[in-house]
Amino acid sequence: MTSPTLSARAWAQLALLGLIWGGSFLAIRTALDEIPPLTSVLFRTAIAAAILWPIVLLRGLPLPRSPRPLIGLLVMGLLNNVIPFSLMAWGQMHIPTGLTSILNANSAVFGVLVAALLLADERLTLRKTAGVLLGFAGVVIAIGPAQLLALDLTSVAQLAVVAGTLSYAFAGVWARKWLGGLPPLVSAAGMLTASSLIMLPLVLVTEGPPPLALSAVTWGAIAYYAAVATALAYLLYYRVLAVAGSGNLMLVTLLIPPVAITLGALVRDETLAPTAYLGFALLAAGLTVLASGPRPKRV
Repeated sequence: MTSPTLSARAWAQLALLGLIWGGSFLAIRTALDEIPPLTSVLFRTAIAAAILWPIVLLRGLPLPRSPRPLIGLLVMGLLNNVIPFSLMAWGQMHIPTGLTSILNANSAVFGVLVAALLLADERLTLRKTAGVLLGFAGVVIAIGPAQLLALDLTSVAQLAVVAGTLSYAFAGVWARKWLGGLPPLVSAAGMLTASSLIMLPLVLVTEGPPPLALSAVTWGAIAYYAAVATALAYLLYYRVLAVAGSGNLMLVTLLIPPVAITLGALVRDETLAPTAYLGFALLAAGLTVLASGPRPKRV
């Protein structure tokens, strides 16, 4: 089954999703000026869950009642929220916003590779292999081979972001195996709730009670990345997925870094090395290859 052709409306929704997620990197980095990384994740998951549950209930969507989907949601929250959000928030404290967004684009590359290793209907083809190799080459160049060998704070922060993208990839496989029967919004609200239940004791032990006496700028940043870039973005994501298909939806990954890089430069006066742009170009080429061609039917 091939991905459907994108209509003008689907392109507009895809672009809007790219703008929303691109802006989330600046919002998270702004909040990190006043709150620690794990606390920023707890605010994100708890607020987003609180927004999505009323929507789920108003729509009358069926809720999970057996142990299997509840276990699935718990692990999904760990793989799709707790681990990647925490690693990326910590990493973003030590590297530019734009570079974080470039490395985050590797999630689609890892997604193809992990799916090929663990799912029988997602085997690596020549096209997929070429896309994966281009993507990995882009990540290595964006980080810098010398930086990879240095293992200083900057390189560790970059590797933490890459590790977060690997966690996203395993989350995608886990969702297919454990959450196939749940409505997408129930899955989103459930995993965000599970993530919050995991994050709360972790934050209390490591960072203390979440502070509430924050500046208006910080609360604005939290509101954006939790309400808009997480809760609202999930609603938009599933709408675009329904009309554009998973192959075309992968293209949103190409729209995020230019937004994040521009905002980082304008608001935080960030600059990136030329190798970061070269790395993104290779990564974009890899993602374009992966998004093209026939896509296997989801079951």
